[in-house]
Amino acid sequence: MENRTYQHIDARAKARFDGVAPEPRKGIPSGHIPGSKCVPFPQMFDSSQSLLAAEELKKQFEQEGISLESPIMASCGTGVTACILALGLHRLGKTDVPIYDGSWTEWASEPNLPMVGSSS
Repeated sequence: MENRTYQHIDARAKARFDGVAPEPRKGIPSGHIPGSKCVPFPQMFDSSQSLLAAEELKKQFEQEGISLESPIMASCGTGVTACILALGLHRLGKTDVPIYDGSWTEWASEPNLPMVGSSS
């Protein structure tokens, strides 16, 4: 964790990320992986539920402190909505965004891994 080379972005709702709202999966606490940043996936869409234009997407990521010049890895609850963040980044020309497939559900299932703001 100390030698992290990727910026880690999490697509879950901010309340789940912060550990103040429950996770939808039984037995999984809410919270987040240390060092990750919350970019809720609905922020990638406009009012018609279409993916935002590139300039608006760029603003969304920059607003969360994400540098498009550095490596990025995406996660969420189970690896599905993280793909929406990767799609948004792809629209910006960032085509090398890996998805943490197990995402928060896998991470939070391991009691020895560090967690921030976790609550059951």
